[in-house]
Amino acid sequence: MQDCKPSVVLHTAGLIGGRVQQSLSNAFDINLGGTRNIAEAVRLTGVKRLVHISTMGVYDTRRETNANVPEDFPRGANRGYGNYKAAKEMILEAYADEYKFELLILRPANVYGFGHFFAGSSGGMKMQALLEAGLDGLAARIPSSETMANEYIYERDIGDIADIAATVAAPKEYIFNVGNGYVTPFEDVVGAVRNLFPKVVFEVEAGAPPKSKAHAMDISRAKSVLGWQPKYTIAEGFADYLVEMKRARQALQG
Repeated sequence: MQDCKPSVVLHTAGLIGGRVQQSLSNAFDINLGGTRNIAEAVRLTGVKRLVHISTMGVYDTRRETNANVPEDFPRGANRGYGNYKAAKEMILEAYADEYKFELLILRPANVYGFGHFFAGSSGGMKMQALLEAGLDGLAARIPSSETMANEYIYERDIGDIADIAATVAAPKEYIFNVGNGYVTPFEDVVGAVRNLFPKVVFEVEAGAPPKSKAHAMDISRAKSVLGWQPKYTIAEGFADYLVEMKRARQALQG
């Protein structure tokens, strides 16, 4: 930041999902300590705006609701990933309030796209495994927990709103849900892959039972304040994903 002197910083770094649960102490240092380091660097170098990528996992899913989840829904749900993300939000809120830099927080649904899973996203791994199975004619191995119904967002849609959040005039609201706005059953995910590979095969591994989402996030604030809405359905996202995957394979081979 000292060398580049940016006016805006986009903070996406951190361990995801099960990678956090594997070692809460290690994840604390990386996710919370790393966020503290980002906040300090923003403070010390005079960055105007920080855009932080959070997660739908911050919401307290133990609380019942009869509607899609808005941004003011209570945070914290016991597991490490969601609680650490909630803590990161509050750390950044304190820094932004004290040191007067602009803060925008994006809370994505389960992001899928080429390479997204490297930090530990089991949902991202599932999407990759299904496409690879179709492409290679092999059977995808899907953990039982990942047969859940979930809300998703394609990588290009999250890229679009990240770009908007970095460049838009500072809005009054600063936290935004970013998803498709609906819950997709696992069967529909498989159906979208079968649009591309009719004979795709998968095996469900025994393990923790799936915990399906009852409701998606309310994305009306992002639409009304930022003028953003998702462009990709699951089927359209997979089709684009496949093009990127093939291009990457060709690059490795050539």
